[in-house]
Amino acid sequence: MSLLTAATVLTGCGSTVENIKITMATGSEGGVYYRLGNGLADIWSGRLGIARPQVVATVGSKDNVTRLVNNQAQVGFSQADALEEVEGASRLRALARMHDDYLQVIVRADLPVTKLSELSGLRVSIGAEESGVEIIASRLLKSRNVTPQTQNLGLEESAKWMREGKLDAFFWSGGLPTTRITQLTKELGVRMLDLKDELPSFREQYPVYGSATLPASTYNLQSGPVITLVVRNFLLVTDSMPDDVAEALVRQLFEGQPELVKAHSAARTIEQRSAIETSPVPLHNGAMRYYRESKV
Repeated sequence: MSLLTAATVLTGCGSTVENIKITMATGSEGGVYYRLGNGLADIWSGRLGIARPQVVATVGSKDNVTRLVNNQAQVGFSQADALEEVEGASRLRALARMHDDYLQVIVRADLPVTKLSELSGLRVSIGAEESGVEIIASRLLKSRNVTPQTQNLGLEESAKWMREGKLDAFFWSGGLPTTRITQLTKELGVRMLDLKDELPSFREQYPVYGSATLPASTYNLQSGPVITLVVRNFLLVTDSMPDDVAEALVRQLFEGQPELVKAHSAARTIEQRSAIETSPVPLHNGAMRYYRESKV
């Protein structure tokens, strides 16, 4: 079945929740978006009695935003920075701010590379085309005049190429921990680059990004914790979604949160108070109604 035929616009008698059909744009099958998307699909179908949403693997945030704008999906995940890259994104509305994505710059441990500048000339994947990874990696490398031999590979291919010795480093932006990165650290010695020297000037240029410490325990990193960039994640719909549908989806996101945590531990960081912090994307009116009723 093609995406276009599967991605039926919300249908039914009026806007009753029971009749909705949803296609959800997520991300790589090895990433957090995909895990959370399947968790939400189970929660929404089980708790609302609707047909299980179709969870579509994509290359990432920019692809997801494009699919939403083009009515190829009704729900999608995106990093905040990707919204600056797609025409028509003003149609988007947020259901919630989700977890934060951490930029992870993974390098083979047998290479004497400890700084971003040392990636020049090396074989480096900057993420799949149309992904949020590509946006942040390209911005960061350009801002620091770092010129590696770049490849556009998704998470699965990047990990595979590194295992095969065809890649020296790759960028990934995702929740913690990312399953494929965990597997790679067990199969192959890797380190992550600390970006503390790059952060001040880069964040001044791009205020959409924050900074945080990635604990060594996340991936059992022998090189210790690293300071890196973080970017907010949103669960998005468009302004065409009926208010009662949006309200129902948000309500079950929070009422079903214990189940969502089982899909991925990143769901533990989703909180009602921070969920409304979706600037520059307006909250959907239906989502706002839920938060007001919950006295957030």
